[in-house]
Amino acid sequence: MTKLNPGDTAPDFTLPTADGRTVSLAELRSSAGSGVIVYFYPKAATPGCTTEACDFRDNLASLAGAGYAVVGISADPIEDLRAFADAEQLTFPLASDADHAVADAYGTWGPKTFDGRTFDGVHRSTFVVDTDGTVRAAYYDVQAQGHVAALRESLVAV
Repeated sequence: MTKLNPGDTAPDFTLPTADGRTVSLAELRSSAGSGVIVYFYPKAATPGCTTEACDFRDNLASLAGAGYAVVGISADPIEDLRAFADAEQLTFPLASDADHAVADAYGTWGPKTFDGRTFDGVHRSTFVVDTDGTVRAAYYDVQAQGHVAALRESLVAV
């Protein structure tokens, strides 16, 4: 699992979304004033992922006001993302990386241990990508609780 570092070029992507469209990093970068927050989460509708997604939802206006677009990416199928977005009233794009190619490119896919078993999956991670496509910040293995607040603070400091 090769991790991205600040200063690296963020891998571009185009992925299907819960609302039946597609989202690309290039499009988000061109519409964002300050940059794009790309966050990877393990599984839609699980407790930690719900906490994190709702935290992004609740802070979306503030992030957008600061010029940041937000996209959440998981390996879940579109149907699961659609149900998750509807249930939690998520208004930012949730993208399906079913073959985990984008997660691989960002260094967020790899071995994990949960309940005593080891398997490959998404590591909860967040990236801030500048409008020129450069990774401004890379946060791996973040905690769902309080992550968005810490991210907002770091955006002022970065």
